[in-house]
Amino acid sequence: MDKVSVSQVVAGYFCPVRLYLERSATRGESPRYTISKQVSYQLGKQLQAELLWEEVTAIQPDISADMREFLDECVDACKKKEWRRPVQTDVQVGSERFGIRGIVDKIFADEPCFAITRSSSAPPAGVYTGDRIRIACYALCIKESLGLSAVTGLIEYIPSGTTRLCHPEPRDRRAMLQGIHSAQRVLAGEVPRKPVRAPCTSCPYEEKCLPGVQRFSDFM
Repeated sequence: MDKVSVSQVVAGYFCPVRLYLERSATRGESPRYTISKQVSYQLGKQLQAELLWEEVTAIQPDISADMREFLDECVDACKKKEWRRPVQTDVQVGSERFGIRGIVDKIFADEPCFAITRSSSAPPAGVYTGDRIRIACYALCIKESLGLSAVTGLIEYIPSGTTRLCHPEPRDRRAMLQGIHSAQRVLAGEVPRKPVRAPCTSCPYEEKCLPGVQRFSDFM
């Protein structure tokens, strides 16, 4: 079986039904992520909104001009903080032992030795559960792939212009393992049941997804 991506691990933890429905779909990169990613590349340097917008439109030529306002907000927020410069970006990592893979956004020379970039605003305090699972996954993969002792990781919440330090706890690693096993079963073709507390708000499949679904045909 192919390795499970970190994003699939998170999806498998929160809602394997949605992962099942989207497992063969081609999902494009969101405009918010494209913008956040380009801003992230320039952190620690002088941020130039015009140059960044040129890069964004080169990556997504059909992006709405309305998204320029979001880019400006990200730039303004990020100008208020000092940022570390990575030694490498977009590094492929994985774990043969646990069958997961991903691309870590930034590797640093010292602890915390890695960071992930998010296009969401930071929570009022702490770190989102999904991001804690992502950090747990990447820490595992970095240790196995790169031989680095990744005890903690950073999350860059670009729209908020801030970073949050995350030290995965045992509960985060348990959630990671649950997500791995769930995603592996889904990708092997098993039809999952809807979780009791699935995050259905704004889910595009909410009307089709019913408790106790047994067959894929029931969704259609």
